[in-house]
Amino acid sequence: MRQPPKKSSLRDFWSIRSTSPIVGFLGGQSTLFVLLCLLFIGLIILVFTQVSFIFYPIQVFFSTVVLPVVLATILYYLMRPILRFLVDRLRIPRVYGILIILLAAAGLLTLVIFLVLPFLRLQTINLFEEFPTYFKQLILDTDHFLRNSIFGSVYQGFNFNVNTFLDSGFESIGKFFTETIGGIASGVTSFVSALTGIILSIVTVPLILFYLLKDGEKLPQMILRMLPPRLRDDASIIFRDADRQISAYIQGQILVAIAIGIMVSIGFLIIKMKYALLLGVLAMFTSIVPYLGPVIAITPAAIIAMVTSPFMLVKLAIVWTIVQVIEGKFISPQIMGKSLHIHPITIIFVLLTAGSLFGVAGVILGIPAYALLKVVATHVFYLFTLRYNRFETQEELYYETDSIEEYYENDKE
Repeated sequence: MRQPPKKSSLRDFWSIRSTSPIVGFLGGQSTLFVLLCLLFIGLIILVFTQVSFIFYPIQVFFSTVVLPVVLATILYYLMRPILRFLVDRLRIPRVYGILIILLAAAGLLTLVIFLVLPFLRLQTINLFEEFPTYFKQLILDTDHFLRNSIFGSVYQGFNFNVNTFLDSGFESIGKFFTETIGGIASGVTSFVSALTGIILSIVTVPLILFYLLKDGEKLPQMILRMLPPRLRDDASIIFRDADRQISAYIQGQILVAIAIGIMVSIGFLIIKMKYALLLGVLAMFTSIVPYLGPVIAITPAAIIAMVTSPFMLVKLAIVWTIVQVIEGKFISPQIMGKSLHIHPITIIFVLLTAGSLFGVAGVILGIPAYALLKVVATHVFYLFTLRYNRFETQEELYYETDSIEEYYENDKE
């Protein structure tokens, strides 16, 4: 008696497809599953882009809140070690310790505003007024040097007339430079005014800072209690590593920047460089940006030194070399260590990308954001290797979990 044909099932369909040479070449059922997942993710992204107006209130909320939160978070990590010292060593109640820190910070800020800023403002105005003259003199000195160098015949073959350039072309360059500097100055002024208006109109920064100092260390535990019990151990590790990364970066970068600003100011005062304190402050702020910051800080100082005298340029190079050696060999290893574990090339790529996407804020916050993403990605990859080995049938195809666990443990130390 003939048996009725069996009904084909989905499993039979996948088994037939998996025997296809093309499917086998592409990786089999796993590849098809991954492609389907990518397709669904793309469809989800497409749908959300079509209804993006729904999320506009959320975007406005985050754009309004992100600045006070970022400022309060930076101040929190700067003040947390002081608060721990007051509470743990001096046995001062936590609330009183917070009030002491906030009053001291307010007094220091007031002192800086009334004593330091007027002097720096005067030097900044003078530098903006004199910098076109420095730039013009630099062009004249460069033209004179090239005409009397071994490349003089080649240079004169271009028929470049520096006087014509200065009379005609330099006016447009000077106008462009002036407009650019004016735009930057007005932009900075607008930013500072907007920031001052925000801080004065709302008290979110000190309030957020107060509650972060008071209950900030309890926040991870509150979040953990909202997660399923199965995820709490892994989330606790991620929170701990993220806290360590942010704390090390913020505290380290601020201390290193202050040290660089002090050393540059002292060095420039010793060699009698004009605008020594202003250039030191510029070096302090730009050194917050790794690798690219020193290049930005040395540029105006090098132009002023070249115009002043060749010997001043030599003295500037000596001071800058000494500062960089002291910072690279003694200060940064002691303060920063190697807590971020980020390759210098990666840092440069992150800075360029974040700066192109988010401007100055991206340059400043790009590295800590990347460090946080690296913490999450490292732990997710570690969990992926454990799950992969659990379902892999051939032991020789296992991930080498010993090396991964060793790397992960070293990253947590």
